[in-house]
Amino acid sequence: MAREIIRKNNADRAAANMADYERALIEWDWETFRGWLDYCPGGGLNIAYEAIDRHVANGRGDREALRWLGKNGERRCYSYADLKRETDRFARLLEDLGLGKGVRVFSLLGRVPELYIAALGTLKAGGVFCPLYSAFGPEPVRARMAIGKAEVLIASPREYAKKVAALRPELPGLRHILLTESPGNTYPGATDLTDALERTHAEFHAAATAPEDMALLHFTSGTTGTPKGAVHVHEAVVAHHATGRIALDLHDGDIYWCTADPGWVTGTSYGIIAPLTAGVTMLVEEAEFDADRWYTVLAREQVNVWYTAPTAIRLLMKAGADLPRAHDLSRLRFMASVGEPLNPEAVIWSQTVFGKPFHDNWWQTETGGIMIANYAAMDVKPGSMGKPLPGVEVAILEVDGDGTKVVQEDMATGHLALRPGWPSMFRSYLGEEKRYAATFRDGWYLSGDLAMRDEDGYFWFVGRADDIIKSAGHLIGPFEVESALIEHPAVAEAAVIGIPDERAGEIVKAFVTLNRGQVASDALSKELLGHARKRLGAAIAPRQIEICADLPRTRSGKIMRRLLKARELGLPEGDLSTLESRAGSAT
Repeated sequence: MAREIIRKNNADRAAANMADYERALIEWDWETFRGWLDYCPGGGLNIAYEAIDRHVANGRGDREALRWLGKNGERRCYSYADLKRETDRFARLLEDLGLGKGVRVFSLLGRVPELYIAALGTLKAGGVFCPLYSAFGPEPVRARMAIGKAEVLIASPREYAKKVAALRPELPGLRHILLTESPGNTYPGATDLTDALERTHAEFHAAATAPEDMALLHFTSGTTGTPKGAVHVHEAVVAHHATGRIALDLHDGDIYWCTADPGWVTGTSYGIIAPLTAGVTMLVEEAEFDADRWYTVLAREQVNVWYTAPTAIRLLMKAGADLPRAHDLSRLRFMASVGEPLNPEAVIWSQTVFGKPFHDNWWQTETGGIMIANYAAMDVKPGSMGKPLPGVEVAILEVDGDGTKVVQEDMATGHLALRPGWPSMFRSYLGEEKRYAATFRDGWYLSGDLAMRDEDGYFWFVGRADDIIKSAGHLIGPFEVESALIEHPAVAEAAVIGIPDERAGEIVKAFVTLNRGQVASDALSKELLGHARKRLGAAIAPRQIEICADLPRTRSGKIMRRLLKARELGLPEGDLSTLESRAGSAT
């Protein structure tokens, strides 16, 4: 476990929105954060009103809200007043189609302006928005639309033709297809969205939705079974706004870039809602990952706050330190990471290369927003998730057949649990009450992750409960082994699983990819085994190492250990709908 501490200077602490964490724990709670919002005139809480309309009502309509960079060099900018007009128009279109409050609107769009307008316009109308990965195949799309009872689908003509057109008979509740970039609308039963919006009046008052009204539906996959539809309500905006200001340290006038795919919960919570409620300029880059292009965007667009994934950071590390030094990145003030735990080596690398660390944080689709974070004014311990948000109660639990017990000892491994009640907590798995109830026990939400808490109150990720390796009486967390392997200069990424062994029960096997210029060989494998043994000791170090060209990962960037294990042991591979099919994608 890395114990290095990156100390924040007094200027960093003073400039942060939350300058004193301990004081904030005493003075701030969810009622405080509710007071940071405006609420609809006459009552009601609506995400889209807080994200757009209130800025216009308060005289900030001329501020740049959305800056879109197309993959072919296009550039489109929208002020908050522009976004209000376009989202009003979309909400009015839904109303004109006879679609009222609660309508289920699904999207298969990528990072294009129409996605953001549709998402916010749906929420403004009181509907429920569900983003899907545009790279999903037909069956994952059909399954999610069936479970979610989709009534409207927004897609490009190409995606609709490939993935949905043939499935229309299996989706009887799907009433309207809205197609982008579709002059003349050549598909029977579909509507040209651009043409329809041009004929729609841009006048609409945001629906005065109640805090508990359903607003967002995000699907998450387990290792087996059908996708789970996590339901979030309009009150989630309280957490989105608070964490944007506290965990991401968004300031007035910031230019903010979240690289997450819109089909992932981060792409909604922190790729749309949090930055807009904070009134900043939200940068959207349509193109996929390319290290030089990313650095160019950061420098040219003068990005202040950057939120990205560990996979992307590791790919940037793989591309070398010369690239960032060739760009002026002096405007970058705060960098954060999400998606899976960030290895200590990556945090130390960023401190060396950028002069500031990436700040890891922890949350899930089910939590809806950031729950644990490394904050702008807080010292960073590389490898740690940080400390809980004010208002969030987190504990390490022992869980067995008799119940739960809070673990008091420092650095003792247990189940990471949260006390229910935060605004962005999921309210159900759609149509699966038993599955939902199983995530709670004795007044705690069980995250499924194992973690530790140190003497200073920092939390450390150990692994998913079902990823833990039991070898000769030792409980081994994959993250610790993977982090040690990544410290070797030849290794770009690592994934660790347990495989059966007659004597030890399980032994550790590691899969690694190599940095540019490195060549796989038996000698290198032996060197890596020796490095791990020296770093971790014989009881924890891997017994086997396999050098791979790439590792299987989800479209949000998480390495799929369970898929590596299934393939190694010849087991069923389970749900592969979120598997990233393009090697090297980071978003």
